[in-house]
Amino acid sequence: MRTDSSPGTLPAREHLPAAPAGTPVLDVVIPVYNEEKDLQPCVRRLHEHLARTFPYAFRITIADNASTDTTPQVAGRLAAEIPEVTTFRLEQKGRGRALRAVWSASDAPVLAYMDVDLSTDLNALLPLVAPLISGHSDLAIGSRLARSSRVVRGPKREFISRAYNLILRGSLQARFSDAQCGFKAIRRDVAQVLLPLVEDTGWFFDTEMLVLAERAGLRIHEVPVDWVDDPDSTVHIVKTATDDLKGVWRVGRALATGSLPLDRLARPFGDDPRDRDIKDVPKGLARQLVGFCVVGALSTLFYLLLYSGFRAFTGSQVANALALLVSAVANTAANRRLTFGVRGRGGAVRHQAQGLVVFGIGLALTSGSLVALNAATSEPAHSTELAVLIAANLAATVLRFLLFRAWVFPDRREDESPMSPPYDRAPAPYDRAPALYDRAPASYDRAPASYDTAPASYDTAPHETSRYGTTPYDTAPYDTAPYDTAPFGTPYDTTRFRAGEAADGTWPDATPRLQPVRRHDTDSRDFR
Repeated sequence: MRTDSSPGTLPAREHLPAAPAGTPVLDVVIPVYNEEKDLQPCVRRLHEHLARTFPYAFRITIADNASTDTTPQVAGRLAAEIPEVTTFRLEQKGRGRALRAVWSASDAPVLAYMDVDLSTDLNALLPLVAPLISGHSDLAIGSRLARSSRVVRGPKREFISRAYNLILRGSLQARFSDAQCGFKAIRRDVAQVLLPLVEDTGWFFDTEMLVLAERAGLRIHEVPVDWVDDPDSTVHIVKTATDDLKGVWRVGRALATGSLPLDRLARPFGDDPRDRDIKDVPKGLARQLVGFCVVGALSTLFYLLLYSGFRAFTGSQVANALALLVSAVANTAANRRLTFGVRGRGGAVRHQAQGLVVFGIGLALTSGSLVALNAATSEPAHSTELAVLIAANLAATVLRFLLFRAWVFPDRREDESPMSPPYDRAPAPYDRAPALYDRAPASYDRAPASYDTAPASYDTAPHETSRYGTTPYDTAPYDTAPYDTAPFGTPYDTTRFRAGEAADGTWPDATPRLQPVRRHDTDSRDFR
């Protein structure tokens, strides 16, 4: 997506490298509120499935949303009995608030969540997170509306779900098929940049996150799921639907006004040969031509209607100038947003001023054609005037597109070398936000090589080999910090904090190195 600001801070997607056994690759969050009956069988079933089928280390985090029953005690017992289970206690309700808090604090490179009722068949979990581990996608969602999905639920919920997704497609131009399925995953580096832009703290959190990610050009992977409705669900359908519609209106208004800084989420292409720059082929030319032609056709129709209206009470030259001026302002604004993808108010006045210069050239062509027509015949017919103006506008249109592309809305990224590393196009967060380390989890403070003592590795030698590996920025001490120094504390602890405290934290984008867990290396028990 084009903007006037610099490209986003997200690096190119890469396959997560191998890491020592015990480093959690996947963090599955289960948000709960008064689920004392379902919590224990859910967690034990999920843990058994992951231990049997998932080839990497994992963690299950119970996010307690201010439960008033014995849910906290049940969660505490599970955390004490199962090493891979930990629990967070939030003092405020809201599924979105819980996910934001836990995901923001997690050190796992892949973050997921599922509903406590486990309505979704767990066999879809590995296909859900595999594209994120491989670097193929940024987010992944389970879809109950895909062709190959198998769903068992009543007609009321079926109607509500399909109607809601139709509303999203019609109002927010959403292309994903199922926004409400409680079965989603996201890469941690994407979550760090995306979550601060998501305002909702309730059930609309998922939808808002997906819409913003899709508008920013991130890749969303969909997995068909087998899903069985929970008849004992405590979700209040009417209230949830009302809140969702309010959220659709809020997000739609923000997207229409360009107030969301979605350029922060821009990603450079990866190393696929099909993604590399091709010499002598302008970027986005075909798409821009199509957009410009559509806008031009509508602008021409608008111009002719204005000219016919103004011509009823004034001369041809004055009517032509007024119609061209009004249509030129609308044409510049439409091309700015639709053809060249510039969002936000930054540079809008300058673009309109440059558009008026282009308008002057078009005015000269069309006015000159009218002068030539009047010289050829003293009283030309109105249809003849329109035909001459259409021909003059076609010539002016070609020149207008060239000036728009090369002068008014130039793609500044075209001047960069196609072989430039992403660090030149997206300044590393270490240079722009040194205060991040003050809020980093304790594992950074106890790392053998701190950021304060070796800052040169980021600025002067991005490819220098270190004992942590040869990958740029691969000096984060995940491979040396023990599990009990992760921000979650020991696996047996129950950490208490108020919602929002962890959501403000941001850590450097250091991807831990992963490798499949070999049970005989870490535990003598036979899990088969």
